[in-house]
Amino acid sequence: MNNLNSPFLPDMVNIWQQTMNWTPTVQQQDLFQKLYELILSGNSQQNLTRITDPQEFWEKHLWDSLRGIAFLLSRQAQENTPDKEESTPSLPSSPQSPTFIDIGTGAGFPGIPVAMTVTDSTVTLLDSTRKKVAFLDRVKDDLHLTNIKTAIGRAEEIAHQSQHRQRYDVALIRAVGTASVCAEYTLPLLKQGGLAVIYRGNWTEEEATSLENAVQQLGGTIESVEEFTTPLTHSIRHCLYLRKVGTTPSQFPRAVGVPTQKPL
Repeated sequence: MNNLNSPFLPDMVNIWQQTMNWTPTVQQQDLFQKLYELILSGNSQQNLTRITDPQEFWEKHLWDSLRGIAFLLSRQAQENTPDKEESTPSLPSSPQSPTFIDIGTGAGFPGIPVAMTVTDSTVTLLDSTRKKVAFLDRVKDDLHLTNIKTAIGRAEEIAHQSQHRQRYDVALIRAVGTASVCAEYTLPLLKQGGLAVIYRGNWTEEEATSLENAVQQLGGTIESVEEFTTPLTHSIRHCLYLRKVGTTPSQFPRAVGVPTQKPL
């Protein structure tokens, strides 16, 4: 399994369980390792990620990616346990096969780990860089991840296309712009009741006020803001959960570049 003499990722079973009330299967651990190897190899051809140390990769790419959907993984692990309270936030009206889109996915995070662990889902990986999408196509083929689709483009453009607008249950966005920009990219893509998951580092009250204003214009609401600490480096992180509660006006998202230049 271990190709190119690449190091092994730590399995961190206890940390997965303690932090998310969930643990990956042996098969999922194997997929994590193979993904790591493919990214190390891909880095020799293009700049995919500066994070290549195994422990750092585990925390900043795998754990961080899945922390945003911990509510869903925990619910999967507990679904056969009676009298268990519903996790919050939740997916819209319990879709049988939830649809995700990962906006600005880059090397495939958080979308690929989500596809590996929420196996009944379909995950669309969106990036504007053709070379990165070509790499992601090789990854999904090499790892036989049949629930992954890829798309080349920008959120400002595809959100006005009928095959994408209001088509997704969950929109994931990490390391892309301010929170209000992320809201403008994600909410038009969501079905009514859908959930946007915005991955952030620090978070302030000033940012919350700005986000509230943007979300109201886009037909959404801030459902929750979760603060947590990463398990190895003890860094403060946040996940913002926005619920699509109304129709996003047709002018959103605005043209390429406008959301970042003139945030709502």
